[in-house]
Amino acid sequence: MEQTLRRPGREFLEGMRDGVPIAAGYFAVAFSLGIAGRNAGLTALQGFIISVLNHASAGEYAGITLIAAAAPYWEMALTILITNARYLLMSCAMSQKFGPDTPFFHRIGVGFGITDEIFGITMARPGHLEPRYTYGAMLVAIPCWALGTALGITAGNILPVRAVSALSVALYGMFLAIIIPPARKDRVVLVLVALGFAASLAAEVLPLVRELSAGSRVILLTLILSMGAAALFPIKEEEGGEDHVG
Repeated sequence: MEQTLRRPGREFLEGMRDGVPIAAGYFAVAFSLGIAGRNAGLTALQGFIISVLNHASAGEYAGITLIAAAAPYWEMALTILITNARYLLMSCAMSQKFGPDTPFFHRIGVGFGITDEIFGITMARPGHLEPRYTYGAMLVAIPCWALGTALGITAGNILPVRAVSALSVALYGMFLAIIIPPARKDRVVLVLVALGFAASLAAEVLPLVRELSAGSRVILLTLILSMGAAALFPIKEEEGGEDHVG
């Protein structure tokens, strides 16, 4: 009984330990997002709150871009929903790791803090998922994500315009770091990335499509490319299983 009572605390501390390297990486990426937030006119407090509520770099960057473009709320909500749709799948996968007696509020709490990295370290744990482990990782990683965004906006307000412009390039480097490794491993991903670039360029010049707002074009292209990829290159069940185990 004593071991059972101590286990949640130990799991929480292990989650904090494993969240430290994630937090360091988040801080650097979020700083670049903060520069983009500064260019969109956000304050440090606004950037901090956005990052506390949205833990995805792509989704947050899409939201900041739409804020800068003065896009309507429905467009922003739909774009971020599509951009962050993968977390729905991660939540479904993690729900299979919970013990049958896990309270519902733990499922909501863990679902709120899912990121690619936290999902990875949590799914790698043997046995049933102990929510306190995920909470420990969240407690370290998410504040660093939010703090990095706020400091990026603050630095953007202090640094010269040329320095801010130079730091903005780091954000493009972040996205290249995201897409290049999987594109090198999988030709399908490489083709889809190339098609994404080509389609985005074409949407800027084609009649009718170019009249749409930037956010609407993102939604349209995302839906077309994702549905096309799902139809032409479906993932086989055994491949999905192997990937899940790995």
